[in-house]
Amino acid sequence: MDRPRSGGAGSGGPRFAPGRLVLHRNVRHGRIGWVRPGRVISDDDRGLLLWIARDTPVAHEVTEDGRGMRLMTFAEWVTNSYRLKVSRWNGPPVLKFLPAGADHSVWFFRTEDGRFANWYVNLEEHGVRWDDGEVAGVDMVDQDLDVVVRPDLSWAWKDEDEFAERLALPEHYWVPDPAAVRAEGERVIKLAEAGEFPFDGTWTDFVPDPGWPVPTLPQGWDRPPVR
Repeated sequence: MDRPRSGGAGSGGPRFAPGRLVLHRNVRHGRIGWVRPGRVISDDDRGLLLWIARDTPVAHEVTEDGRGMRLMTFAEWVTNSYRLKVSRWNGPPVLKFLPAGADHSVWFFRTEDGRFANWYVNLEEHGVRWDDGEVAGVDMVDQDLDVVVRPDLSWAWKDEDEFAERLALPEHYWVPDPAAVRAEGERVIKLAEAGEFPFDGTWTDFVPDPGWPVPTLPQGWDRPPVR
């Protein structure tokens, strides 16, 4: 395997060609939390746009007995050992936009019949890009607090209870500055309220190339995180 190239998105990291498969990976204290392969639609100065197709193979961290983090309290979760479980993206396809250098991504959710449903602002520590040649990705830290933005540009915080529960165990949690996370959310909320990019209708009618196959998990999908 070639020596990996890595770098912060928007700060000299490798650019990814349209059509390439790229792994969006969540990292928790140096462990992989989840992996989602996406097809590159565009990668430019604005950021990286990925398409997650229905039935795409994905992976997420579970306990040895197969339970996910949301099936128990955080206090119980941190006492367990973990493994990565491969499953399928069984909901409607989703677009993911990773703005260059930003501490969030914006997901374009769809209804079952393929129409735009809403935006989902995933607050996350900005991604670090890597490219091993055969496989490439963006590793970030999901900060759990999220914002749902509706088509009429109204909005609501999401997962505030989970955020508060995990902050109560700072020695185990991966968010050192909750105020910064909320401030990033408030900054993006102002963009949404004003109908500014990417909340201006851009990509809400995106149609993928019908020739794109449902991807497989490439060899190296679970390579050690870069952050």
